[in-house]
Amino acid sequence: MKRCLALFAPLCLLCLGGCGAGGQSLDTITVTYVAAPLNVPSMVEREQEIFAHAFASQGIGVEYAEITNGSEQTQALASGDVQFLFAVGAPSVLLAAANGADIRVIDAYSSSPRAYQIVTGDAGLKSAPDLTGKTVAGPKGTTLNELLAVYLEEGGLTLADVDYLAMSIGDAQAALEAGQVDAALLAGANAYTAVQEGYRVLADGEGRIDGTVLVAASGQFCEEYPQVVETFRQAHRAVLAQLAEEPGQALQTAARETGLDQRAVEAMYSMYDFHADLTEEDIRSLEQTAEFMLEAGMIEQAVSVEDLLDLGEAAGPDAAQPSI
Repeated sequence: MKRCLALFAPLCLLCLGGCGAGGQSLDTITVTYVAAPLNVPSMVEREQEIFAHAFASQGIGVEYAEITNGSEQTQALASGDVQFLFAVGAPSVLLAAANGADIRVIDAYSSSPRAYQIVTGDAGLKSAPDLTGKTVAGPKGTTLNELLAVYLEEGGLTLADVDYLAMSIGDAQAALEAGQVDAALLAGANAYTAVQEGYRVLADGEGRIDGTVLVAASGQFCEEYPQVVETFRQAHRAVLAQLAEEPGQALQTAARETGLDQRAVEAMYSMYDFHADLTEEDIRSLEQTAEFMLEAGMIEQAVSVEDLLDLGEAAGPDAAQPSI
């Protein structure tokens, strides 16, 4: 009997970590890997395999899906191809929720209003009204999309007043450099290199948007695997602790990932506030973004931010988080 109990105990512990409420086992989780604009926590986490180490004792493997488009991220979550969206823009989450997707916010990731920019090479573009009838390229249903809408509103315009071409940040930069568009919605390394090449920032998110980025999972997954979600949250905080303990190493990792020199990375990094706990300010920002998207016609159904939150044990409002 003692030998049987000794063999059974580890299995119980494994099930507590890797099984859901229904007793289903979980062998692997897939996490989105989004390096752009300058998601240093994601870069450091994958390089040091922090998630893999956190889940090793539970017998759960970790895989990555490099999906940068917000709508494609939420679609992958809905299909079950991905279990955690590790860095997804608030507008993408709200758009998915408004369309009936089963999505929950389990952590914050960052806020960085100045990092989101409208970039142009046209000297004649000086204010929002000047964009009337112009071609603007950038990712749709994202924080950059929200920035453009807010900026246009300042000039009494809407998205319908511009020719908006939906494409990735990288493609938008390429289109700008090829002279195919009048302005591009850029962020992070793309915005930095564009400015270095002589393009200028027409507007950024400062005073317009908060640039809130989140961590999300499906509501069903949160219910079935609460301990897995909690382990993920704790591992996220371990990533931030690593950034705080080894800031130089983190910036070196970001420089390698982006192909920029470390001074450039340091200059951009000052625009970011990486944190895991969703603060009261983050929640207000989400509510404001939801209201704006509804008024601007970007979503057709009102979204209750409170209903989207599943913050578990690791998070606490306004808790201090380590930062570089």
